[in-house]
Amino acid sequence: MSHDPRAALAKRYFLDDLPGAIQLGARLNGILLKVDAREQLTQWSRPFLASHGFHALDALVGGQSNWETFQRAAEEEQAERLEKASVKAAEKVAELAELAVTRAATAKATFAAMANDPVLRRKREAKELRRRFDVGYVENEHYGRVMALLKRIDNGQRLKEADVLWLRTEANCWTDELHKAWHALEATALTKAWENGGDAWNAVNASAHWRKADEPERALGVTEAALAKVGQVPKLRSALLTTRGGALRDLRRLDEVKSLGCEAHELTPKDYRPCTLLGAVHFELGDLVTGQEWYAKAESLGAPPKAIDQDLRMLLARSPKQERQRIREFLLREDPDRFNWLNRWDGSQRPRAPRRPSRSTSNDVSRDV
Repeated sequence: MSHDPRAALAKRYFLDDLPGAIQLGARLNGILLKVDAREQLTQWSRPFLASHGFHALDALVGGQSNWETFQRAAEEEQAERLEKASVKAAEKVAELAELAVTRAATAKATFAAMANDPVLRRKREAKELRRRFDVGYVENEHYGRVMALLKRIDNGQRLKEADVLWLRTEANCWTDELHKAWHALEATALTKAWENGGDAWNAVNASAHWRKADEPERALGVTEAALAKVGQVPKLRSALLTTRGGALRDLRRLDEVKSLGCEAHELTPKDYRPCTLLGAVHFELGDLVTGQEWYAKAESLGAPPKAIDQDLRMLLARSPKQERQRIREFLLREDPDRFNWLNRWDGSQRPRAPRRPSRSTSNDVSRDV
């Protein structure tokens, strides 16, 4: 039994299915309170009961029925109300379900129309292409050309040197993802050229591009095949050993890097590239003195100081904090003027400088270490 007196009152008069019979201040609840207390009703109370179908209660109040007759009639009225409410609720559910089906059909038709709309389709494709290459906002004046070049790369088509330079500089949208995708295209093309034509300089350049595409294992595959065919041609073999050493360095196989760097240096003692490789690997092995000696030798043989500085920045950026500080203090102690940039360095890698892409000729060998 309910402990709420208003609910108990409504139940006694078979009106507990109606919120107005229970709610304090509601007209029906006020009438029930007066009826139960046998108080005089207002002149508007009986017309209210009759107009809302409470005929059993109206008859009881008017003296046309006794309590037993009222109970039977009121119970039948409540059962009828509940039946009508159930039917109405079912109809509402059916109506809502039909509305949901209609809306779903409308939405499906709308999406189908949008999918077939050429303007919207192009916008979606452009958005997806920019997302894939992590290209954010593009200036309106550059947008058409940028999207055309992104589509070429996405379709596996190589770019012209002028287009690559434009993307890197004027368009200013050379992202890491775009950088890797372009290098992968170049690497694929140069690997195919090496396999079809047998020019090992293509293998050298392919290896460098595979590394920049974050696929050093592919670089190892290309250089292993090329080394097996070139014999003892000093310059070419040194180039292959150096770029292979760079790939092994990417994979942290540092003892092997040292061995290849030394072999490459013996073959071409006047080439700075093996020296740069040896400088880098000794730094990573913790031998800073020997590493700096190799870097200094590389500079004496013509290595651009900026290229060595960039290599050091990349090395420092991925080194643990304690080791990074040790390297920094060592270099500043060795040559404070030469390494003055370390006083301003914020711990990040410098953004890649614009440069022309390498091609598959022996005059444009890319053997980054």
